[in-house]
Amino acid sequence: MKAFIKAITYALPDKVVTNEDIVKEFPEWTVEKINDKIGITERHVIDNEHGETALDVGCKAAEKLFEEYEIDKDVIDFLIFCSESTDYHLPPSACIMQNKLGLSQRIGAIDIGLGCSGWIYSMMLAKSLIVSGAIKNVLIVTSESYSIYLHPRDKGNRTVFGDGAAATLVSSEGGRAEICEFAMGTDGRGAENLIVKTGKARSMKPLNDTTIDEFGNPKSSDYLYMNGPDILVYTLRVYPKLLKQILANNNMTMDDVNIHIYHQPNKYMSELEKKKLKIPDDKFFEFVEHTGNTVSSTIPIAMKEALKLGVIKKGFNVLSMAQGLGYSWGGMILKF
Repeated sequence: MKAFIKAITYALPDKVVTNEDIVKEFPEWTVEKINDKIGITERHVIDNEHGETALDVGCKAAEKLFEEYEIDKDVIDFLIFCSESTDYHLPPSACIMQNKLGLSQRIGAIDIGLGCSGWIYSMMLAKSLIVSGAIKNVLIVTSESYSIYLHPRDKGNRTVFGDGAAATLVSSEGGRAEICEFAMGTDGRGAENLIVKTGKARSMKPLNDTTIDEFGNPKSSDYLYMNGPDILVYTLRVYPKLLKQILANNNMTMDDVNIHIYHQPNKYMSELEKKKLKIPDDKFFEFVEHTGNTVSSTIPIAMKEALKLGVIKKGFNVLSMAQGLGYSWGGMILKF
């Protein structure tokens, strides 16, 4: 039994935050500095003040998928919603999404709480369900709204993260790309390097413990904390081993890969990854300038754009991989 990507698309919130907007709040930044270092000119963020959530944007992406590809909702057998910005502690947002989308009540629906590696893991689970023979069509919706977790004065992370969602239909019935073999990894020792410490069972109530470092950046248990330098170092250590394992699991060499589409945190990190792995510019596709780091949706968003632009052609092998919070990482080969 094989599994395929049958359809893929994405949706972004309407609200846009440009670099000019950020510079108004943080005059120590300049538009040129953000553009040159981060490579992001604008990012979309949810309108949380008026009740918009990641679930809403995820539904928007799914509805767009159904319309764009003329998909009958009744063919969906299983729903995977990947997000760390779920509406409630409970019930699962996937159950709410099933109802909002008008999907059949005979389907299974689950949440996956993963960040940057979330789309890869969701694809692995979708393929496994299909290979089992129990399921024919899995709808994956990745949607994140890290903007709600950022301290208003966090001038670093506010330049990087954007909100957005992607919808992917994985099917046993053919499609654009065959989903080949995966490689995965986890190292929980890195958990505190990207974390929001309060609001869940370990610490339900806000701690109100904000401090300001020597660079004017806030650090608080109640907001997202990211140790960017440590994450970068770890990623550059993990990626060569992960790449080697993905190629080995698929009986391929680097020469067999036509395009690399990785999780895209920002231009600076992507350039270091490309250099570390010795990937030629014409084989490394990026799309982050107008979206920002949308966490679990960066790869499917970039893949959709690469397809639209004709960067991915029939017969191409595409290698995708991501490393993110947890730490967790994974990668795979797609044959178009």
